[in-house]
Amino acid sequence: MPVLLMSTLTLDSVSVRFGGLQALADVSFTVEPGSIVGLIGPNGAGKTTVFNVITGVYRTSGGQVNYDGASILGRRPHQVLAAGIARTFQNIRLFQNMTALENVMVARHCRTRSGVLRAVLRSPGQRREESEIRDAALEALEFMGLGKYAAEVSGGLPYGHQRRLEIARALASAPRTILLDEPAAGMNPAESKDLMGYIERILERGVNVLMVEHDMKVVMGVCQHIVVLDHGVLIAQGPPEQVQKDPCVIEAYLGQ
Repeated sequence: MPVLLMSTLTLDSVSVRFGGLQALADVSFTVEPGSIVGLIGPNGAGKTTVFNVITGVYRTSGGQVNYDGASILGRRPHQVLAAGIARTFQNIRLFQNMTALENVMVARHCRTRSGVLRAVLRSPGQRREESEIRDAALEALEFMGLGKYAAEVSGGLPYGHQRRLEIARALASAPRTILLDEPAAGMNPAESKDLMGYIERILERGVNVLMVEHDMKVVMGVCQHIVVLDHGVLIAQGPPEQVQKDPCVIEAYLGQ
C-alpha cells in the first residue's frame, strides 16, 4: 500500500456531559503527524468517550475536534471514516463466521464507488473494483502477519490473531489516523511484544496512532507522547519518561 500523507488530529477544550455526569471536561491534546500517542488513565477516566467523540458516536457539550484544520464535529461515524480516521474496539467485533479475508474486505468497501446496480449487473468496473478490494485486503493481512490465515474462519483463530485481524480490518479502510482501543487486552507477554512491533510499523504506512491501553509496557514502549485522563479531566501529558514520574499520575493510579 502506498504511504499516505500524515494528518493532524486536535482536540480543543472538549467537554461531554451525560445529564448530571461530566464525562469529559475541557480536554485538549494533539496527535501530531508521524506519532503514536497513548491515552491512559484509570477505569472510568473518559478514554473511550474521547474515541466516541472523535468518531462521531457522541456529541460534545463544548469544544472542538479538528482534523487537518477542519472541524469533524457533527459528522456521522461513516463520514469520519471517509475522512481518514478508523478505529478498533475494546471488545472484538469481527464477523465470527466469515473468513479473515472476508472480514477485511468488508472494511475496504468504504473506499469503493460501485453502486447497487453495477454490483447486480457485475459490470467490468465492478469486477475490477472487487479485485482491487481483495488485493488491498490481502495486503493488510500480510502486513499484520496474518496472510496465511486469509481463508480461515475468524472465529476459529487464536485470540491474539483476532486482535491483529481487527487492526488489519481498520487499516484496509486506508486511514491516515487509526484509533486503537486496548489492542493488547487479553494478550500474553509474547503476543504483546509482537503487537508493539506491528504498531510501530503502522507509522511506515503514513498512519498516525492514538491508542488506549492498560498495558504500561506497551504504552511506554511504543508511544512518543502520552495523555493522561482522570475522571474526565486531563491531568498530565508529555513524553513517557516525564508522565510516569508525574505526581498527579502516580496519585491517580495508586492513590495518595
